[in-house]
Amino acid sequence: MRTSNVRRNTKETKISVSLGVDGSGSYQIDTGCGFLNHMLELFSRHGRFDLEAVCEGDTDVDDHHTVEDMGIVLGEAFREALGEKRGIRRYGSFLLPMDEALILCALDISGRCFLQYDVEIPAQKVGTFDTELVEEFMWGLCRSLGMTLHFKQLSGTNSHHIIEGMFKALGRAMDQACTVDERFADEIPSTKGIL
Repeated sequence: MRTSNVRRNTKETKISVSLGVDGSGSYQIDTGCGFLNHMLELFSRHGRFDLEAVCEGDTDVDDHHTVEDMGIVLGEAFREALGEKRGIRRYGSFLLPMDEALILCALDISGRCFLQYDVEIPAQKVGTFDTELVEEFMWGLCRSLGMTLHFKQLSGTNSHHIIEGMFKALGRAMDQACTVDERFADEIPSTKGIL
């Protein structure tokens, strides 16, 4: 089983994450930010990742540090659980419809960080959540995991649907990329011999 336990304590957040890559999609999440909880639950269930996450953050300021740092720690958890990345498919993509929204997510667990964020979220807030923080979460995830990640919004007018489509598509694409290809289970999926 590919698992990890990561803790990160700063003056802004205290975070603990336990991840099971080869899971069933079970989750127990309390970040102090209700909308982020919901998105991580969707990510966990659709990616079939077992995820426990707890964050104590300075949400009296706003949710920025909590959201960005959760992305960072989740990326660290995947990096630790995947180890050398031996045998993984490495690439994943998913085209996900969420009512009127249609979101394309494509990624490469390459060891390199890049985010292409071709998404326009109409509302500045969903409930009390600042929608600009979705991009901050994705940057944190990409940087700490070492992942190239592309999002393209093909349609969508409802901000909640767009963001929900992104997290569901991310879970599905990550599931593909993290799956071990039994034909090459002992190989690193790169001509460099390292990822």
